[in-house]
Amino acid sequence: MSSVPIDDQVTSLTGIGVNGGAAFTTTHWSVVLTAQAESPAAQEALEKLCRTYWRPIYSFVRRQGIGPADAEDLTQGFFASLLEHRNLNAVRKEQGRLRSYLLGAMKYFLADERRRGMAIKRGKGQRLIPLEELRADERVEMEPADAVTAELIYERRWASTVLERVLNLLKDEYRRAGNAALFDSLKELLPGEPDAPSQKDIAAQLGMTENAVRQAFYRFRQHYQSLLREEIAQTVATPGDIEDELRHLIAVVRA
Repeated sequence: MSSVPIDDQVTSLTGIGVNGGAAFTTTHWSVVLTAQAESPAAQEALEKLCRTYWRPIYSFVRRQGIGPADAEDLTQGFFASLLEHRNLNAVRKEQGRLRSYLLGAMKYFLADERRRGMAIKRGKGQRLIPLEELRADERVEMEPADAVTAELIYERRWASTVLERVLNLLKDEYRRAGNAALFDSLKELLPGEPDAPSQKDIAAQLGMTENAVRQAFYRFRQHYQSLLREEIAQTVATPGDIEDELRHLIAVVRA
């Protein structure tokens, strides 16, 4: 978690998504929650969320003592079942939070698989989730070797997934604007980055004044916080849930 930046200001509404209320009506999770019947828009929204947040589920399964190959198959099977048989009434019972819903649904899925003797579902041959993106260390980690619970592993992976996604979104924006070098330099100033250079060093490296770097980093942080809030908004039911979920994410990171 230390490699993913976060700071004390992300829970402040100041400068974070001032138009969040208007944008919220079109977020992925709100589309899923408000669908009263089978809806192509809801199905597409749920697929996008599943593709983004599969890593926490895989980590949770691995923490059960299940080997990498079987954990991958179970993860694929879970999402195949979720997309095929989604129960919107069950979704609404989980406080409208994607994080809570996915964990509860996965626990039920594993219990059902165990009752069937772990006859692992393989998603009907579909590779719904991009598990090939797993690094080698992710395939072997999370063995049950200490007291860290599967739920805590899930929460940590959820938090890191959210933060990594936000940083990648920000990186893409800077690169599209032709400011890749500026992004790489400003990223080093975020909390948790090892051996961070000074703003003076960055100014000299990029041919900018120190004041210009200071202002650029201020805008960088503000936009990072805005994107984080927007990403959280995609996974909760109402605008009022955003701040609670942000506080929960910070608590997980700091734990």
